[in-house]
Amino acid sequence: MLNDKRIRVIIGHYGSGKTEFAVNYGVKLVQQGKKVALADLDIVNPYFRSRERQEMLEKFGITFIGSAIDRSIGSDLPAIASSVLGPLQDKSYEVILDVGGDAVGARALGRYHSYFKEGDYDMFCVLNANRPETQDVEGAIQHLKAIERVVRAPVTGLINNTHLLRETTVEEVLKGQELVKKVSEKLNIPIRYVSTLEEVARLLPSDIGGEIFPMRMYMREDWM
Repeated sequence: MLNDKRIRVIIGHYGSGKTEFAVNYGVKLVQQGKKVALADLDIVNPYFRSRERQEMLEKFGITFIGSAIDRSIGSDLPAIASSVLGPLQDKSYEVILDVGGDAVGARALGRYHSYFKEGDYDMFCVLNANRPETQDVEGAIQHLKAIERVVRAPVTGLINNTHLLRETTVEEVLKGQELVKKVSEKLNIPIRYVSTLEEVARLLPSDIGGEIFPMRMYMREDWM
């Protein structure tokens, strides 16, 4: 069960897999019978954004919110729909905010700052030890802190999503776990999830630290 706060903010550097995690998280919430809204707030990176899977998400029963320009899959305009406020204010919704991959992208969260009150939200930082910017403790902390300063709210949980796409192995996940553990210890932020492909998740030790979160690759075509 995903027993997190009603509002979940998902951050992570480019290539970390934050959007894949956000999409999988939304699907799992719906499968638990929850009323879910997922908002794509990534106004920086034009690739692998959750808006690319709007039709799929809506078929699952997820309320999707993206650009203010309807169905603007290919648009790079930083136009976030005002309808994001609806699910934030309507407590019947479980809300997922998929945010841009750095402090610049996180600026989109500024207008929603009043909703990030202690006990009302979770902000999860997705870390991938195979990304150059977050492959060591110092880089990961610098990235996390830069986003916290912009959002003016603290990260409440870490996610180990160390991967090599479909070539991900148990060894890769465990390598990433060592990095995330060190970040967790330095910042006193708990490891909330260890997310990876379903077939890899089955092979992870149950005591790895953090809830094992099996994922499907919704964001990439089979040939990618």
